[in-house]
Amino acid sequence: MQQAPFLPVELYGVIGWPLGQSLSPLIHNTAFEALGRDAVYLRWEIAPERLAAFVDSFRLLRMRGCSVTIPHKVAIMPYLDAVSASAQAVGAVNTLYWQDDALCGENTDVTGFMAPLLERALPKDTPVLLLGAGGAARAAAAGLRAHGFSDCTVCTPSDRTHVPLAEAFDMRAIAWKDRHDAPARLIINATPLGMYGKAEGETPYDFTQARAEGRTGLAYDIVYNPLRTRFLAEAETADWRTLGGLEMFHGQADAQFYLWTGRHLPAAARQALEAALHDGRERR
Repeated sequence: MQQAPFLPVELYGVIGWPLGQSLSPLIHNTAFEALGRDAVYLRWEIAPERLAAFVDSFRLLRMRGCSVTIPHKVAIMPYLDAVSASAQAVGAVNTLYWQDDALCGENTDVTGFMAPLLERALPKDTPVLLLGAGGAARAAAAGLRAHGFSDCTVCTPSDRTHVPLAEAFDMRAIAWKDRHDAPARLIINATPLGMYGKAEGETPYDFTQARAEGRTGLAYDIVYNPLRTRFLAEAETADWRTLGGLEMFHGQADAQFYLWTGRHLPAAARQALEAALHDGRERR
């Protein structure tokens, strides 16, 4: 391997195109500062045609770690020396890290999604309804399957993209219009509906029918900005327990940080994340 040039600090970052504003630099840089680590986490907007050159630079400079977001999560996989079984199951990588001299890919979205859910100790036969079929939904499906949740149904507003996901993870595929008829007691919003921006006032699910049936359970929204979405607010009104996307975002970041440093995120990182979301200083 070519000798890496001397770098005055450990170099980490996030790549995407376009990248926009991200909370990842805030959470990781706060962690580095709190632990007194001589490291920095940067934002790198990398166009798709420059992805191979970026990976070459990552190897040459021996950068310590990298978060990967849209549109590179799938495209980066052939450039790596190894990809974890979890990332292969999802079909996407969101984290680069070194294992000895091998540049490896992992998908910490699976860990981030499952960690707060497993703390609730739901029975494995809980009927699940997964709303959405994008990258986050695939991570959710992979995690649910790996942990033995067998009664899972999926749908998406497009009425198309959920079918391959259902086939890949042995889930039932239903039409979007039929979602309220599924007797679910764990409902997961993995769509952009409710996210800060033009979809903020929307929700993918109406809890009216569930309430009329006396059916309750856990509503899990992977959207974390805003902290309290319409989906969560209406679930609470219908007497459902709720779980917000902040837990997943923090969980996947903690798993990344541990891969890179062998340490978990300190409390200061979580506090900075919550403060940013509460006062609107950062929007992703």
